[in-house]
Amino acid sequence: MAGLAGKGRGQAWPCLLFAEPEQLGGPEPALQARESLEMLAHDEVAGIDVGKMRLDVHVAGVAEGFWTGNDGRGIRDLIVRLRRLKVRRVGIEASGGYERGVAVALSTAGFKVVLCDPAQVRNFARAMKVRAKTDPIDARMIARYLMAAGDLPLYQPDALRDRLGELVNMRRHLIAERSELAAKTDQIADPMLARLLRRRLRQLAADLELVELEIRRHIQSHAELSQRAKALMAVPGVGPVLSTILIAELPELGAIGARQIASLVGVAPHPRQSGLADRGGKCSGGRTRVRTVLYMACLSALKARHSRLYPFYERLRANGKPFKLAITAVMRKFLTILNAITRDSAAYRPT
Repeated sequence: MAGLAGKGRGQAWPCLLFAEPEQLGGPEPALQARESLEMLAHDEVAGIDVGKMRLDVHVAGVAEGFWTGNDGRGIRDLIVRLRRLKVRRVGIEASGGYERGVAVALSTAGFKVVLCDPAQVRNFARAMKVRAKTDPIDARMIARYLMAAGDLPLYQPDALRDRLGELVNMRRHLIAERSELAAKTDQIADPMLARLLRRRLRQLAADLELVELEIRRHIQSHAELSQRAKALMAVPGVGPVLSTILIAELPELGAIGARQIASLVGVAPHPRQSGLADRGGKCSGGRTRVRTVLYMACLSALKARHSRLYPFYERLRANGKPFKLAITAVMRKFLTILNAITRDSAAYRPT
């Protein structure tokens, strides 16, 4: 993609729709022909690959993609161009928060915005035999994924949840930095550097306390967030950390079915069967940060002999299921319980 160097804001890059197989990492010509027909039939779809500084855009059925800046001016230009191209639905790959500005702006401007899971888009690209990975190709694959996936949940701007998400992200970064520096305390011999490290660790502890206090204040000062947090924490095994993560990073909880929510988090097994071979289901993709906190919560629940999760886990282990399979099933069951409680606004029942 050396030819992109030096192009200015909003300039086009060549469309890869009709590129040779080796340029895209291997798709067959028949696949490309089918893709071109699909795109012509879905000319209202666009895919956006989000970076810190720029947005790469691919509009289905259009011969050229383009890029623009990921800032106020660039997003305004993007809205004008998408309207000119009659785009209605836009797929945006979640990108650690860099996508928030463009997602809010497009949704406010009347576009149907879908936040796509990066792992699911990449798995889709592999299924299409596209091994190359560049920003323009990613934008193209997001558009194709959006067409193939059909009816996906639309992004709805939520200022309260967005701010909670920012606070949660900051908390995560502070904890990661603290862990990294704490691991170095025994490796530094220089007294001056050791003092700097201790001072930084104290500052991180203070910053973390401040952020956690603001998270609690933010939830408690807004009835919608507070009620949802209380309902979740009424379930044994759900503490402040898990409830906050679920509210901030899994807004679909309670709005979609059990199978869908499990797949979204990455704890739903997908079949792997071909001919006479049946290798069982495999869980992959999903929202890693939600899954990690859910895993830790399930471990704690099992240690506390949770009234619904522990007997279920024991039955699985007694039937010869390995730990990894059993704990994944427990996570799925726990998530199903939380999804039903949120959906029905019902109180938790131990049995």
